[in-house]
Amino acid sequence: MTYKIPFNKPVTVGSEMDYIQQAIHSGHISGDGLFTKKSHQLLEDILGVPQVLLTTSCTHALEMSALLLDFQAGDEVIVPSFTFVSSINAFVLRGAKPVFADIRPDTLNIDESKLESLITKRTKAIVIVHYGGVACEMDTIMEIANRHGIAVVEDNAHALFGKYKGKYLGTFGKFATQSFHETKNIQCGEGGALIINDPELMERAEIIREKGTNRSRFFRGQIDKYTWVDVGSSYLPSDMLAAFLYAQLEERETIQATRKHIYDTYVENLSDWAEEHHVQTPFVPDHVDHAYHNYFLLLPSLEVRTRLIAYLKNKGILAVFHYLPLHLSDMGQEFGGKAGDCPVTEDIADKLLRLPFYNSMTDDDIQAVVQALHDFTDWV
Repeated sequence: MTYKIPFNKPVTVGSEMDYIQQAIHSGHISGDGLFTKKSHQLLEDILGVPQVLLTTSCTHALEMSALLLDFQAGDEVIVPSFTFVSSINAFVLRGAKPVFADIRPDTLNIDESKLESLITKRTKAIVIVHYGGVACEMDTIMEIANRHGIAVVEDNAHALFGKYKGKYLGTFGKFATQSFHETKNIQCGEGGALIINDPELMERAEIIREKGTNRSRFFRGQIDKYTWVDVGSSYLPSDMLAAFLYAQLEERETIQATRKHIYDTYVENLSDWAEEHHVQTPFVPDHVDHAYHNYFLLLPSLEVRTRLIAYLKNKGILAVFHYLPLHLSDMGQEFGGKAGDCPVTEDIADKLLRLPFYNSMTDDDIQAVVQALHDFTDWV
């Protein structure tokens, strides 16, 4: 079905097509070409981090972090149940046991007040997700992690250029992972990045990313041949994708300003309506700079959400729910997950509805969504 207003629409915003042509004419369209290196440098300079490595996806960046942390069978990793499956799959692939954490009812981020009770002597890492572009409570999380000697991995797929108390998200944990999937603020179709905040792990990260070889050192002229030295896989994206990405990164301020406008327009037009109908809207703490990844509604019940989705669909508007609780999934239950383990997650998952939100969304598009919501009457 074609929607008048889709949930998401990938668009070009600058020099994407020109840069793809340049990549092709350069004679190097495989990994680590000119535009990959440009993207690395730009992100390292902005974020002020030791190393950024583009990957084929955020999933693969998470897999690299699990390899770099030397996860073994029986190690435990704490992860919010309210997240995409990649956040935990990367660690389960290395033999880890997931320990599912509940979320806060306001930001929908991991509930830091429950974190310490989940830690055991087998806990090797805590994976956090900055949901919707709003930061987790990093002071508390890092204090707990550091006190117990546990690594923090920031799944920052939603929150590139967001900040916590003035510091960029993705720069707190030992690693952070980014997504450049077509649904993200800055996109290249499929793509991701691993941010390495521990300089001692930079060289090994390059090796793992290059199929377990020291090929990167060879291309820099540091060795006269390369060989297999560690475990790894092929995590390099094509330089054509990096060319598309670099053009988007160049336009990051325009993209973020556009998304802020969409978000603010929803806030302005829906706040009173939401209060009237007992609908919860996104909460952003004062000490957080939002990345404006999405705008969602928490509706009174699953039944109301189901009716509203169908109603909007009939109006040509696609609005979608989000994560199902990982601890209640088939795999989650194999690891011991059961109903009642994460009550906030279970409640939120039934009620959350994401509204259309994409970089080319016009004011007319936003107003059409707003008007449809105001016209909805099937609340009981």
